[in-house]
Amino acid sequence: MRITDWPAAERPREKLLARGAAALSDAELLAIFLRVGLPGLSAVDLARQLLADFGGLRPLLEANQKEFCRAKGLGDAKYVQLQAVLEMARRHLAETLERTDALCSPDAVRDYLSAQLRHRQREVFCCLFLDSQHRVIAFEELFEGTLNAASVYPREVVQAALLKGAAAVILAHNHPSGVSEPSQADIWITRRLVSALELVDIKVLDHMIVGDGAALSFAERGLL
Repeated sequence: MRITDWPAAERPREKLLARGAAALSDAELLAIFLRVGLPGLSAVDLARQLLADFGGLRPLLEANQKEFCRAKGLGDAKYVQLQAVLEMARRHLAETLERTDALCSPDAVRDYLSAQLRHRQREVFCCLFLDSQHRVIAFEELFEGTLNAASVYPREVVQAALLKGAAAVILAHNHPSGVSEPSQADIWITRRLVSALELVDIKVLDHMIVGDGAALSFAERGLL
């Protein structure tokens, strides 16, 4: 049966308009993105098959071009469209964060950092540079390491913060393993950075580690 033959309340587009995007399943959201299915498969059926083949929505969204285009019903045009959607989402999060007090919006900070770092296959160390009102001046990737480590140099972090005119920073890095628990090395380098930045009167508000779940906050853990 074609989706157009379904009851209106069960069609993904109509359901989204009536109840909002959050009411839709992963397959229904993906079906709207796909727009059409394949012979013998509705867009929802195809979406369910793709989610099963990739192992879920996140692996599909993070697939590289070759992996993505290999799947039935997908191709270069869909890959380009998806990358544009993902980039618009990241920019929306960035603009939202720039208009708020980062210290008073921990959820916005988490969402933004997760969008920037969760898909990275190598460990990346970054900084959110903030002004005296804790508004975002800039986000910058400072160091990239191997699958399980990044070399972080406090002098370069201090220099970058001074060049940006930052009054405070939020440190962040990802754990490609997906486990966001801090290592002893994470705790050690955080303490070094806090000490180095204090010398130039720049405060470290937090250090967040992005894994598979919600980003872990050093401040909330009492590790700062």
